[in-house]
Amino acid sequence: MDDVQTDKTRANAELHEASNAQRTTVLRAGTRSLPLRKRTLVMGIVNLSEDSFSGDGLADPAAAVERATRFLSAGADILDVGAMSTRPGSMPIPEELEAARLAGVISLLRPLTDALISADSYRPGPAAAALKAGADIINDVTGLQDARIARLAAAHAAAVVVMHIQGTPETMQLAPTYTDLIGEVRAGLALGVQTALDAGVPHESIILDPGVGFGKNIEHNLELLRRLGELRFFGLPLLVGVSRKGFIGKITGREVHDRVEGTAAAVALAIANGADIVRVHDVRSMVAVCRMADAIVRTRPERE
Repeated sequence: MDDVQTDKTRANAELHEASNAQRTTVLRAGTRSLPLRKRTLVMGIVNLSEDSFSGDGLADPAAAVERATRFLSAGADILDVGAMSTRPGSMPIPEELEAARLAGVISLLRPLTDALISADSYRPGPAAAALKAGADIINDVTGLQDARIARLAAAHAAAVVVMHIQGTPETMQLAPTYTDLIGEVRAGLALGVQTALDAGVPHESIILDPGVGFGKNIEHNLELLRRLGELRFFGLPLLVGVSRKGFIGKITGREVHDRVEGTAAAVALAIANGADIVRVHDVRSMVAVCRMADAIVRTRPERE
């Protein structure tokens, strides 16, 4: 058995052992925190890249800050600032450019709000710049494959999002293939969680994301949403990002800016199936969707 497989086996065994542990009720990120389970938390997407799949990238820092403040007024709990596209087929930009974009906007936002600010990055240089500028969370689409991200988060008392991806943003949608989708996603997430814990990131500062659209085809995405509950382990909260994604366009026949209804359906059903946080572009509309879904779902006994 190779070292990677050994690590996956160890991580799965340890997380399975803890799978019946009490579920976390607070997300902690440095001196800030958010209650979990009482209602669905909304993460608003602030794109700074002109290459964003959704076409909403803002190169002007002032415009990005204005959008972020609108999101907060509309009910966003977390702002997720991204400076480099990770759409299918995207290529990395220079780390210095990503770092400058992240630090520039986050440093403007930090004095304006006590809301949690997330930096959507998987590279240590930009992540460090974002944390220095005041970010509370590192949202790593590669699931902490570079353990330096976990060590940075621990050093800054930041939270981390551990996301599952098959391949890289450049290659992930070429031919995604799974023998056991849920088992493989769970194993990848477990390995990322173990990396975070080994680096010293506290249990209550870790979020799971199954990676809808990241190395998955339409059928994979739909199965993930149907079976979200099977990805809940170690008491950790689930973040789901379906907003405006390609599988919604393929199913509904709608272009990227006309996917609010499809996104709303996916968000509501994700909440019904166990999502704790949803990552969205259309904050005002999705806050209403979340409140309605919560009124139905969270009045029944808590899901196992």
